[in-house]
Amino acid sequence: MTFSPMLVDANPALPSRGGVGLKPEHFREILAVAPDIGFFEVHAENYMVDGGPFHHYLSRIRENHCLSIHGVGLSIGGESPLDEEHLDRLARLLDRYQPESFSEHLAWASHGGAFLNDLLPVPYTAATLARVCAHVDRVQDRLGRRMLLENPATYVEFASSSLPETGFIAEVVRRTGCGLLLDVNNVYVACVNHHRDPQAYIRALPLDAVGQIHLAGFAGDIDAAGDPLLIDSHGSPVAQVVWDLYAFALDLLGPTPTLIERDNDIPAFPVLLAEAQRAEAIMSRAQAGRQRVVCA
Repeated sequence: MTFSPMLVDANPALPSRGGVGLKPEHFREILAVAPDIGFFEVHAENYMVDGGPFHHYLSRIRENHCLSIHGVGLSIGGESPLDEEHLDRLARLLDRYQPESFSEHLAWASHGGAFLNDLLPVPYTAATLARVCAHVDRVQDRLGRRMLLENPATYVEFASSSLPETGFIAEVVRRTGCGLLLDVNNVYVACVNHHRDPQAYIRALPLDAVGQIHLAGFAGDIDAAGDPLLIDSHGSPVAQVVWDLYAFALDLLGPTPTLIERDNDIPAFPVLLAEAQRAEAIMSRAQAGRQRVVCA
């Protein structure tokens, strides 16, 4: 099954600007100052109830800002069938807010009815590919919209993998018509952990399918062999090496909606806004560079 292109543009796209994750600590300030920002993003699972203060504030903020909804619980890579009740709740949420973008992870988070509070890697095999494509098809069919699939941050790999990660992602995109959420921090983390070239990784992706970028901070550690181990912690500012890799990606992509993710040690809102503005400045430089190349 391939997702119908007739439904892809049912909602307008996010603007090619910087955005930030919407956090309860900032609800009142955002309503008070009405910041000039490209968009906000929320985690779907935090809003899968009928009412309450989160919906009160999100409804008001949504009136004036573009919105991306990012899922963390569908378990797209899991061996079990998708949780249809979870998918129904997700569909109701998207119907309620009509976000400009919806995304999920290439990972699994549940097994045998138990939910694990983590995003775990999958083996890149023909069997996994068929299962992930079937799950993506089901999600897009139920939601009536194109979803973006995020590349993972990984710390281990499967010896059984027969496809490179980039080739696996490209084939999912080709078979299902889904888009790609390019998490630049995840690229850097995974490539350091597995001793790969992050620029080569990005070049190998289906870049024409990228609909959004994520940027975040990472934490450093040392593994059992004494090698560097990076952890996708979302608890610090975006590192300079990730900004540099982001600039490289934009040279290939052009301006692209870019989210600053921060889920731990949440700073004051102006700190996150400044990072979003930094992303926009890099977008502007990349666009100027592309225009110079065209003119030449």
